Amino acid sequence: MSADLSKITCIEDLRVIAKRRVPRMFYDYADSGSYTQGTYRANEEQFQHIKLRQRVAVNMEGRSTRTTMVGHEVAMPVAIAPTGLTGMQHADGEILAAKAAKDFGIPFTLSTMSICSLEDIAEHTGRHPFWFQLYMMRDRGFMERLIDRAKAANCSALQLTLDLQILGQRHKDIKNGLSTPPKPTLANLINLATKPRWCLGMLGTKRRSFGNIVGHVSGVGDMSSLSSWTADQFDPSLSWADVEWVKKRWGGKLILKGIMDEADARLAVDSGADALVVSNHGGRQLDGAPSSIEALPSIAEAVGKDIEVWMDGGIRSGQDVLKARALGAHGTLIGRSFLYGLGAFGQAGVSRALQIIQKELDITMAFCGHTQIDQVGKEILLPGTYPGVFKSTP
Repeated sequence: MSADLSKITCIEDLRVIAKRRVPRMFYDYADSGSYTQGTYRANEEQFQHIKLRQRVAVNMEGRSTRTTMVGHEVAMPVAIAPTGLTGMQHADGEILAAKAAKDFGIPFTLSTMSICSLEDIAEHTGRHPFWFQLYMMRDRGFMERLIDRAKAANCSALQLTLDLQILGQRHKDIKNGLSTPPKPTLANLINLATKPRWCLGMLGTKRRSFGNIVGHVSGVGDMSSLSSWTADQFDPSLSWADVEWVKKRWGGKLILKGIMDEADARLAVDSGADALVVSNHGGRQLDGAPSSIEALPSIAEAVGKDIEVWMDGGIRSGQDVLKARALGAHGTLIGRSFLYGLGAFGQAGVSRALQIIQKELDITMAFCGHTQIDQVGKEILLPGTYPGVFKSTP
């Protein structure tokens, strides 16, 4: 494995290997968008249109990518995003990703719809602080218990996702018959036969269901009852009053994920949240929405002095992180980039993904004339090549 990892030089290398090693339905679940997938593709592609200004004869010694996110010190302005079914990309996937994040010095966020539970992460990381992502559900008693479990697991921040009141249609998931664990259809069995590493890993773990839900909700003891429960539970009536309810119940650092409009960003500020994430859910919800990097500048300009603005969607390199930082993102989240590493090589693959991103961030920052990430602004970008409100020459 070390020989393979030494040849992994970019996130795309990890994606290619993950596609080969992860069963089709779970790879497609992670690496697809809704409807035409236009927004999903734009998230990544529009970073490429943003050009950097190279500076020379600048002292490049003493560089640092260290900063903070909601007061937490981080090795770089990157956190691992909450992603559902992470433990289906690789056995015990959330545990492995959390360990890699802890070792690297960045935050890990556990999804409500994870395979490994809150308690699993706490146990296997020595109760190292991590973040937890919450969906608004109709069963408020379950939500109360889930928030209390997050406190008990030593979670240091809560991410409330606002853009999944209803589920966007993802054609690949429907065609693949996505289920956890996979249904023993002929097509699935044929595909699984080509994924021996994955199958052996799954045979060696007991974690194959939604660990935060099964056994914690009355009447939900297996996957057949869980599927009907989740279909009914996401709350389409979510409002800002519900955000206030969560904030009071939680009582700690609160991050609001799924902001794509300046008006909603102002409401996020009014809610008293500590950070907001400019995010279109990886292009998995409203197809035809702007890319996250396109939406970022105007939101950061409007509210960035009143709340920490982060973004996710399309980040595949350290250069993307630097560009987001230049356009007003205090921090970023990565989803697919770490999932590719996890699916390819497990914990070592996640670590390699983080190493790649940090090295690219560090080197690119230096070529743009900076040695400290906290000093980077829109001056590193070539005027006229980036989206949003910043059109004048820096």
